[in-house]
Amino acid sequence: MKAPYAQKAPYAPQAARSRTAGSPRRGPAVLPRLAAAGALAGSAVLLLAGTASAHVSVQPQGPAAKGGYATVNFKVPNERDDASTVKLEVSLPADHPLASVQPQAVPGWNVKVTRKKLDKPLDMHGEKVTEAPSKVTWTATGKGVAPGTFQQFPLSVGQLPEDADQLVFKALQTYSDDEVVRWIEEPKSDGSEPEDPAPVLQLSAPAEDGHAAPGSAGATDKDSGKGASDKPSGAPGASHTTASDSSAGSDSDTTARVLAVVGIVVGVAGVAFGLLAGRRRTTAG
Repeated sequence: MKAPYAQKAPYAPQAARSRTAGSPRRGPAVLPRLAAAGALAGSAVLLLAGTASAHVSVQPQGPAAKGGYATVNFKVPNERDDASTVKLEVSLPADHPLASVQPQAVPGWNVKVTRKKLDKPLDMHGEKVTEAPSKVTWTATGKGVAPGTFQQFPLSVGQLPEDADQLVFKALQTYSDDEVVRWIEEPKSDGSEPEDPAPVLQLSAPAEDGHAAPGSAGATDKDSGKGASDKPSGAPGASHTTASDSSAGSDSDTTARVLAVVGIVVGVAGVAFGLLAGRRRTTAG
């Protein structure tokens, strides 16, 4: 007579068979922590990128050559969520007076150029200039620069100094809630950026002759001391600047965009890793 059929032991799950005694077991809370860490890293990079491009800056349209004339843009981003920028005041460099300053009309804004007498007259193309613009003020006639947007304020300026590598423009940004942000700190000697940096215009090498071309910006208005560079930069004889994709401000914007993309990739990768690892654990169990 045959022996009774011996019942086999129940099938052991793969996870239980593969785990040896003494091997560490990863707790279920580790994976969410990894995902959260990735998302936090991405958010931190995005925050730094936003901070790097939030201040008022100045960018030339093309090169700003020493001894010449240029058109520059003051870029004003709104860094508030509950207020608009309604006023911008830009102080022109007192150590290197600019005898010719002409703003371009900006829709929705009034502009005023304040002039003052110079302690030492300027010699511009054989003419003595005794006063020069000291400040330019833009005031919104409507809502101004709304949250999440920026505005550019163009100026035609000259004659740029021949004995300087950069010009510092101190700026005051006023919001609709009466808050005033003072972008007035000059560049540090160690090259690091201050907390509230003033807009800085980097000057390029002078033209071949070291001066503006005869008959262009060199012609002066004897009554006002203004040069012919008061014409828009695109007008004949206005300046030597040409269209260019490179500028000091665009470099910082590019860096901010790259940091933002990196932050997004890091955050998404962290979340995806957490979800994938959790799904594998559920399947194995």
